[in-house]
Amino acid sequence: MIQLTHLSKRFGDKIAVNDLNMILEPGKVMGLIGQNGAGKTTTFRMILNFIVPTSGTITWDNRPITQKDKQKIGFLPEERGLYQKLTIEEQILYFAELHGMSRADAKSELTHWLKRLDVVGKASDKVQSLSKGNAQKVQMIASLIFKPEFIILDEPFSGLDPVNTSIMMSEIMRMRDQGAMIIFSSHDMNNVTKISDNLTMLKQGKSILQGGVQEIREQFGRTKVYIEGPFSREELAHLPGVINVIPQGAGFDLTITEDHVGHDIFTYVTKNGYIPAFSQQPPTLDDIFRQEVAHNA
Repeated sequence: MIQLTHLSKRFGDKIAVNDLNMILEPGKVMGLIGQNGAGKTTTFRMILNFIVPTSGTITWDNRPITQKDKQKIGFLPEERGLYQKLTIEEQILYFAELHGMSRADAKSELTHWLKRLDVVGKASDKVQSLSKGNAQKVQMIASLIFKPEFIILDEPFSGLDPVNTSIMMSEIMRMRDQGAMIIFSSHDMNNVTKISDNLTMLKQGKSILQGGVQEIREQFGRTKVYIEGPFSREELAHLPGVINVIPQGAGFDLTITEDHVGHDIFTYVTKNGYIPAFSQQPPTLDDIFRQEVAHNA
């Protein structure tokens, strides 16, 4: 278990991280979200001891993180850092050996990783010949091939197309299922929803939301309704308790004042029988993120 307790970091007069508390558990994924400059990367750098906290503690199983522990940490930085003149194999074996993996084991594992991540090219290809997406996948392999117990991923999906994003997400979930502790940052709330067990939202260095993904969504009430049927936007907008109506695909997204309004709307739209779709949900993480950023501005 990794525990951050009252963690703070100042750079002169600027507070980058302010009294942050967080627990990371084996077999769980923590999504760390926030605007640019919210303190996500600074938090990662403190965990890795790249920078020293102004105050607070970071522990692994209730003790300080040691140099030996660092060999068990896989880190994918936001600023990608591959050696362009090396081949894929040379690059991966170098990082694997740094983390205590034998060269023979790393070479054997690399074949499986290249296939699983669908890297276009051969292990003997130079990194400089790779596309951006393939280079990103190679850096992911370098971060994970030695089977780290603790994984830190800073914007792992940045710049990837949906297919490659899905491949990377599958690997993260595979590592989670093998018992790794994982924390990652992302601006894509859809990705956060898909793979996070818990999340922490930072605003100006301070945690403003923390907990299970569904638990956080439910805190905001089931105030989102989706309807498909023979109704106009104007008709739905005039129903009591409806705040907003937005066309969405074959139907409409409604924002309502309170959960119970959904029951009244359902009664109204089904008064003549069957309709193709009715769904009442809590707001999405994207909705919550925008709301909280605006509220805490």
